[in-house]
Parts: sequence; C-alpha cells; structure tokens
Amino acid sequence: MTALIYKICHKAEWALAEREGIYAGSAKDREDHFMHFSTGEQVMETLKRHYAGAGDLVLVAVDPTSLGTALRYEPSRDGALFPHLYGTLPMTFVQWIKPICRADDGSFVLPRECV
Repeated sequence: MTALIYKICHKAEWALAEREGIYAGSAKDREDHFMHFSTGEQVMETLKRHYAGAGDLVLVAVDPTSLGTALRYEPSRDGALFPHLYGTLPMTFVQWIKPICRADDGSFVLPRECV
C-alpha cells in the first residue's frame, strides 16, 4: 500500500467541502494555486509552523496514487519535497477524516492512523 498524504483543514471548511462534494482548498491554497499536503513525516511540523494557534482542525488522509499527474512533489521547507495538488480534491479520493486533538499541554495529538 502506498503511504497516505495528509491535508490539514479547519472543521468548518471541511464541512462545506463535504456538502459540495469537492474540496477546492483553503484561502492559502487558492493564493498559491495549488493545494498543500504533507507526508506522515511532515504533518506534525506543518501543524506547529502553520496552525499553532488554530483549533477545530481535521486531518484528511488521501491515497496519492488516486490523484494522478495533478499531484507533484516539490521542494519547500528546507528543501524537503512536499506533495502539492494542482486541482480540486473530490470526496471519493478521501480515505478517512479524523479530528486533530490537543494534549493538556497544548501540543497537537495526531490520530493513531497517521503515526
């Protein structure tokens, strides 16, 4: 099985996508003209850097093979290759959605399926 990639979303944003049947990305994704994803190894650092003060987040797991050539791995933070989707994300490509919780100390707790 191919390793999953992950999209971090605000719950309300994802709820809208579920109603519409497709996710077009966050405001930042639309500004950058691609959808930001992270690998399992990258997701915690992405949370810390870009979502430190955020609450009500979900982690959306996607099989990268379902995205075809619209998915590209491109250099980003410290030269690491990050998955970027050039297009929208149909709900049918989503493997699972789980809440991202916080520990008592405020640190993020990832769903066990991701670690």
